[in-house]
Amino acid sequence: MVKLGAVVAEFNFDITQMMLDLAREHAKFLDSEITEVITVPGVFDMPLAIKKLLKNDDIDAVVTLGAVIEGSTSHDEIVVQHASRKIADLALEYDKPVALGITGPGMTRLEAHQRVDYAKRAVEAAVKMCKRLE
Repeated sequence: MVKLGAVVAEFNFDITQMMLDLAREHAKFLDSEITEVITVPGVFDMPLAIKKLLKNDDIDAVVTLGAVIEGSTSHDEIVVQHASRKIADLALEYDKPVALGITGPGMTRLEAHQRVDYAKRAVEAAVKMCKRLE
C-alpha cells in the first residue's frame, strides 16, 4: 500500500476540499491511502509543507491540491510557475514523487470546478511513480 501525504491550499477551499475528497476516494480505489494532510494558505505556500511530509519515512509520495484562478493581473501565472518549479526540486531532493494536482493558471472559477478531477490524476501519478521506482 502506498502511503500518501497531501498538501491542500485553503485559498478557493470550496474547490480544494472537493479535490481532497476525490483524492482520498481515488487513493482507496488504488489500494493506497492519504495518511496525512497539511493545509496551507495558498499554492505559493506549499513547498515548506511538502518538505515536511517528504522528510517523514511513513510517507511514500506527496500529492498537491490547489486551484489558482485568474485575476486581473498575471499573479496567478507567477504563483503556479514558482510553486511548480520548487515542487519539482523537492521531489528530486528527497527522491520521492510529488504529484502536481494544482489547476490553473488562467482559469475561471467555473473551469476550476470542472477540473476538480485533476486530484484523481495527481493521486494516480503519485501511486504509479512509487510503484515504478520500487
